[in-house]
This record gives sequence, C-alpha cells and structure tokens, in this order.
Amino acid sequence: MAESFLEVAQQVLILFLLVAVGFVCGKIKLFHQVAIRGITDFVLIIVLPCVIVQSFQREFDPAMLLGLGIAAAAAIAAHFLGILLAHLTIRDKDKARERVLRFSVVFSNAAFMAIPLQQALLGEDGVFYGAAYVAVFNLMLWSYGLITMSGDRESLSPKKLLLNPGLIAIAVGLILFLSSITLPEVLAVPVGHLAALNTPLPMVIVGFHLAGTNLLAALKDKKAYWCIFLRLVAVPLLTLGGLLLCGVRDTLLVSVVVAASAPVAAAATMFSTKFDQDVGLSVNLVSVSTLLSIITMPLIVSLAQMAK
Repeated sequence: MAESFLEVAQQVLILFLLVAVGFVCGKIKLFHQVAIRGITDFVLIIVLPCVIVQSFQREFDPAMLLGLGIAAAAAIAAHFLGILLAHLTIRDKDKARERVLRFSVVFSNAAFMAIPLQQALLGEDGVFYGAAYVAVFNLMLWSYGLITMSGDRESLSPKKLLLNPGLIAIAVGLILFLSSITLPEVLAVPVGHLAALNTPLPMVIVGFHLAGTNLLAALKDKKAYWCIFLRLVAVPLLTLGGLLLCGVRDTLLVSVVVAASAPVAAAATMFSTKFDQDVGLSVNLVSVSTLLSIITMPLIVSLAQMAK
C-alpha cells in the first residue's frame, strides 16, 4: 500500500509541476485566451486520438480482446453511475455552474493522469485496458459531455457523434489491433510524438486558467466539495465494488479502478472554455480534486490491488 501511495503521489506532483508552468505563462502573459482556445481544440481533435491509436498498437490476442470488452463495459457503467449521481444530487440556479459540476462528476482524468499511473503500476497490459476506458471516455465526452456543456441537445447529431475524433480513433485502433497491423515508422513516429503531448498540454491549459482564478473562493464552495467527493470517492468505490461482485480481478480490475478514481478531467476546463461556461469553477474543480487525489487515489487503488 505504501508503494502505491508513493507512485500515485509522484504522478500527481508531476502534473502539478506542469500546471505550474501554465500558471506562470498566464501570469507573465506568454499565452493569451485566443491561443489557449486553439491549443484546447488541438488537444481534443488531434492529441487524444493519437493516444488511443497508439495504445492499440499490439499483436492480436483473443484473451486481451475479451478483457478489452470487459474494460469497456466497466467504463460505460462507471460513466453512467456518475451521470446518475450527478443528476440526482447536483442542482444549481446558475446553469453554467450546474453544467460544469455535473460534467466534473462524470469525467475523470482517465487519459492525462490514469494512463501514466497504469503504465507505472501495471505495464503495457494496464495501458491497453486503460485505452478501453479512454475510448469510452471519448465517446461519452462527445455525446453526453457535448450536450451537457453546450446546453443544446441539437448540438449532437448522428453525423457529429460518428465523425467525432475520439470515435474515429477507436475505430482505427480496433482495426489495427484486430488485424495485427503495425503502423509504418513514418506514421508511428509522428503519432507517438503527438500522443506524448497528452499530459503536458492539458495541464498547461489548466495552469493558464488557474492564474486568473481565486482558489480561496473555491475552498468555500460547498457544492464543489460535494462534486469532488462524488468524483474521487463515491464513483470509484462503487465501481470497485461492482467489479468485484462481477468477478473481475487482476490487472483488468486495477486498471479500471485507476481510471475511475482519477480526479476531475482537464476536459472540464477545455469544454467549459470552448462553450463559454464557468471556466473558473472548472479550473478550481480540476486543481482541488487533483490535490486531494494525492490521498484518495492511493487508498482506493491499494484496495483494488489487495482485492485482485
């Protein structure tokens, strides 16, 4: 348990150092709002799909395919659990706040924080199952997340859902995995370089917005704390319990729990920026939940490791 605690704490510290870079860039006006909006779109449309495609670059294995399906089903259940809890317990007269709070309960930092931790604790198999969670995350992000943050159900159409970057990347990755096709070096290397931007850019975006927010005010927001409790404690523990009842164990169990127990997704800030919602609240939720995850993630992941 002590080993897991230290590994998770190290990953969180790395993220906060990256956030600090964005914070300084915001304070010295190295970045401006227009540039940050462009970087946000770049991450959502280019970088995240590259992460998914890269994670599927492996030889086909029927057992791994079954595990991938179980991981995807578990991810779907975890997201719908978050949606249920968010809609049952979170209300706010300010609809911009309500949208951000609900979004933040549902979406964890599954790509930016969980994948590095899955790599450290579980190796490539952990990352592979983690990719299934990220794939579902992207599907939900561009459907439920899009509707929630835009406040417009008409913003979602079958065409937009089918052609969203995350789903296209899932389809490409599955085709490559099922056919055991390895990308030629001339494609694999650029994809790898772009995927490597997956952690630093979103954290820099969060840091930039953090430079313009009041964290002291965030610490007085009771609804924000309830949102963070649901994200860091309720959803991951219920997910862990459900997986154990279903007989899921070993690497698959731990990988899914790592993703489910991650703090509020940086996408909360990116989407709130894109759709002009409460950006300050989203930054506070990401920052405070990431800080508190130093305590919650090691404990919950350690429970999963002991149960496996």
